[in-house]
Amino acid sequence: MNKICFFLSCISCNILFSIININAQTPTVGLISHLSGSLDDGYVLFAPIHSDTTYLIDKCGREIHKWASGNAPGLSAYLLSDGSILRTEALMSTVFNLNGAAGGKIQKINWDGSVSWSYTLHTATETQNHDIYPLPNGNILVSVWVVISDSQAIAAGRNPALLGSSLWSAEIMELQPVGTSSDNIVWQWNLWDHLIQDFDSTKSNYGVVADHPELLNLNFTASTSPDWIHQNAVIYNPGLDQVMISAHNLSEIYIVDHSTTTAAAASHSGGIHGKGGDFLYRWGNPQAYNRGAATDQKLFLQHNPTWIPQGYKDAGKIMIFNNGNGRPGGNASSVDIINPPVDSLGNYTIFTGQPFGPSALDWTYMNVVPADFYAKSMGSAQRLSNGNTLVDAATTGDFFEIDSMKNTVWEYINPVDSTGPVSQGTTSASTQVFRCVFYPDSSSAFTGVVLTPGNPIEQNPYPYICSLNSTSGVAEIKMNQEITVFPNPTSGYFNIDLENGEVTKSVEVTNLLGQTVCLSTSQEINLSQEPVGLYFIKVTTRNGNFITVKLVKN
Repeated sequence: MNKICFFLSCISCNILFSIININAQTPTVGLISHLSGSLDDGYVLFAPIHSDTTYLIDKCGREIHKWASGNAPGLSAYLLSDGSILRTEALMSTVFNLNGAAGGKIQKINWDGSVSWSYTLHTATETQNHDIYPLPNGNILVSVWVVISDSQAIAAGRNPALLGSSLWSAEIMELQPVGTSSDNIVWQWNLWDHLIQDFDSTKSNYGVVADHPELLNLNFTASTSPDWIHQNAVIYNPGLDQVMISAHNLSEIYIVDHSTTTAAAASHSGGIHGKGGDFLYRWGNPQAYNRGAATDQKLFLQHNPTWIPQGYKDAGKIMIFNNGNGRPGGNASSVDIINPPVDSLGNYTIFTGQPFGPSALDWTYMNVVPADFYAKSMGSAQRLSNGNTLVDAATTGDFFEIDSMKNTVWEYINPVDSTGPVSQGTTSASTQVFRCVFYPDSSSAFTGVVLTPGNPIEQNPYPYICSLNSTSGVAEIKMNQEITVFPNPTSGYFNIDLENGEVTKSVEVTNLLGQTVCLSTSQEINLSQEPVGLYFIKVTTRNGNFITVKLVKN
């Protein structure tokens, strides 16, 4: 037996222990490591790039739930407060075919797998790409590619030498779902309305680029690719009523005012800050607006900028997955945190001739061997409530959680490729995951559902034992009746008592691997032959109700 780590405690009848790997082989997929007592317990949602299925797992790497869809993601997915998921779907395109980031469909899939809303945003001139973001009011922000013709580009001052067949602008739409397949566009912002250029003096947007950090230099990049911006993320801050966008190919993030009307968002005035749809803030590469040199560049083809929530460590600051593609000193990824300068009125401050600050990071994480943590594309980072950070090194499908001392306390490798779940002990080059998202077990998404851990997703899993930090790891759903399991903890025998006249139909006992160790119609169960540990008791009543509770065997 190869014991990686083992800790056992019965303080307040909680059981704390890490992985016991009872197979001498090292896992290649699924749960790799789990440091008990150091984790923010809850669930991780992810949509493998080459799969039509979205998965929810617990920190023990066990499948909690999954949702099937028609196609691979395009590319993000979110769990909503009602237990449904909001998922993008990749559609075939002859126009937007430069990479795998084109989506085109957005679906709301209920917990039971039924589709309550399905909307297609996919034509010859525009398509959803990369990301969406669910708003508190039920609307959805959508990242959109919009085709700009050569004639339109030249009319806006684009250097013809930088043109190919066309150009794509970045657009953000706010959609209000209507019925089962329709929407209302309630707000819209287009980057094309906020340009500056110093190439063609005959055009109305001609000017000194450095004098207008609120605008995008149309000719900054030397690329002739239509996808010159490659916006790959959109996020909303409800406290600020602001939208943040990641411009991957320009190595910048932008923040714009959401308090505007659509008309004001297309202008340079209006909204709380009086700037219309112009940038309130930008950061990452001051060369893009002629207020810095190559040595001032901080971001290198980044993904997933997020505001850290209130109440969390570093609240209000911005966390960014910095891919590090082309980073001086060698390709290596990092997770960076910045603290944008804001004045007493909530305006982002910038000084004449200077770039937006900060000039230094507030916090950063890189591997001790930098090149060992490198995702050439995609990726995400999320601050958790306990101060840990969940990271998705996307190109390898490797999720890991680090604590405040930057120690890895949890690691999981996506075991799903285009063929489905792979066998433990094997590896695949197609386990990429655009982003993973953590949801605490207190989330309202889990209200009214039983979160019974299943088996690991991978085929032929190695036997291991793993438990969560506390009894909150599985929702204990109480319906119209109460259940009592006693004694708990038990050394072998235990009894089940149902109130309100309910009668037991069946009792199923599963272990931490999701394996059934007992199936009975009796309310007196004997586990004396089973090893010590944590068990899940699912009681189904004659009227069809079912309840899941936990039992500790000592």
